[in-house]
Amino acid sequence: MKRLQKWLMLGCLIGNQAIAEPLTISSWNIEWLSTNEAVNKFSDKRDQVDFDKLGTYFQSLNADVVAFQEVDDVNAIQRVAGDQYQILMSDRALPKNSNHQFKEVNQYTGFAVRKGVPLTDYADFPLETTSNSKLRFASYIVIETETKPIHMLSVHLKAGCSGAYKSNRDCSRLKEQAQQLNKWIKQRERNNEYYAILGDFNHNLAYSRDWMWKELTQYTDAQLATRKTRADCKVRSNRNNHRTHQFRSVIDHIVVSESLNADPAKQQVFKTQDVLDYKLSDHCPVSTTIN
Repeated sequence: MKRLQKWLMLGCLIGNQAIAEPLTISSWNIEWLSTNEAVNKFSDKRDQVDFDKLGTYFQSLNADVVAFQEVDDVNAIQRVAGDQYQILMSDRALPKNSNHQFKEVNQYTGFAVRKGVPLTDYADFPLETTSNSKLRFASYIVIETETKPIHMLSVHLKAGCSGAYKSNRDCSRLKEQAQQLNKWIKQRERNNEYYAILGDFNHNLAYSRDWMWKELTQYTDAQLATRKTRADCKVRSNRNNHRTHQFRSVIDHIVVSESLNADPAKQQVFKTQDVLDYKLSDHCPVSTTIN
């Protein structure tokens, strides 16, 4: 009932008009984004100037929908997104799901959606089969467009298996998550629905004949909008705060249904001096436009 009321309220605000395409969608892992003092145990705490600079980059995306990852609380992402965006956090953040939460700081997925864009907020899609999992919950929304709705997931997959498959726990869990997403994609295609999966896959899906891309998209028509996205992102080095580090491949991806006709995705690259002067993120946003 709550979700239905939310949808009806948004419909009243915009006169029941679906959003016109083209639609710009982005994904951004904002690295331990939190207003919680406990984040100091995991990452440097951000000051107001850091939030302001993150906000500047967020606004420059000019996105209608931003799928985010590694966000600990609503206040933190709202400070970055500004008041023109509605925030939808993973269901894992709800008080009733405290058994799926860490006591101090959490890394939630979610969406920031431009106000006025009509949507339905669905229950999270679990990416792991273990009942006590505290991670790997895909946030799930549906955006209403002039043609037909687009089903969207915001995901943050298992780290530690970015390249070739190895017989270890990290790769095994990542494979299971890819298989779960494959089931979700097949369901969308059986229903003749548009879809987009955005997030931190912790894996280079664009690698030639990649094993995970095969698991993720087997017997589907899914397309990788980030297939030719250049890895230009520079972030602050973990070893030396006065130097930058550039990743060799893209692990933040946007997977879309073939019928969405998405443009090749691009990275929003940080200025080198901003990387050194501010606490930004160890990921750059990626964006595509749906035509």
